[in-house]
Amino acid sequence: MSENSTLVTERHFEYIRQRTTPEDKLLAELKLAARAKGIPPIWVAPEQASLMQILLRAACAREVIEVGTLAGYSAIAMARALPVGGRVRTIELEPKHASFAREWVAKADLAEHCGRVEVYEGSGATVLEGFEACSADAAFLDADKASYPLYLEHSLRIVRPGGLIMVDNAFAFGQLFDDKPSDREAPAVRAFNEHMSRQSGLQSVIVPIGDGLWVGVVL
Repeated sequence: MSENSTLVTERHFEYIRQRTTPEDKLLAELKLAARAKGIPPIWVAPEQASLMQILLRAACAREVIEVGTLAGYSAIAMARALPVGGRVRTIELEPKHASFAREWVAKADLAEHCGRVEVYEGSGATVLEGFEACSADAAFLDADKASYPLYLEHSLRIVRPGGLIMVDNAFAFGQLFDDKPSDREAPAVRAFNEHMSRQSGLQSVIVPIGDGLWVGVVL
């Protein structure tokens, strides 16, 4: 055993991808249809979706909130990890994306087998304000990075003690350590990472999967 961490390279990521249960036909078709509609292809990787499902099942989650629906890929994936009667409440600012997500949620036919998905249109902070305290078992944040601290504040109120908070893009689109990142949101990600690491009400860690996934448990 060694206390030193193994350097994770692209070969390790590919190794993980090849040994993770692949996405099913519906999710693969969703991505193709989203691209055809001009929706940015920035959904989570299948191996990250699988990890999130494992975490939700381990936490016995029934109620999940998500900020940043996009095409509905992660919402559908998370709903499939919930028991019958469970629910993902997902928030999307862009009406075009919300409409597309609702269409594919209907195609997924979730309610008969697992949790369901409810798509809310509007500003993430505004919609979150209407959710009751301790009304969720988990939250997934994957929207505009400058607002992450505000979304986290709301999530800490909404998610029950012992619940999960997951936050995407901790590696800033691969530009975390770039001196002059080309992505305008990279500085906001760096600032949020410091903010997240100082939260006394969370035990959290960045998992090196996808573009880096914060996983925290509400204390």
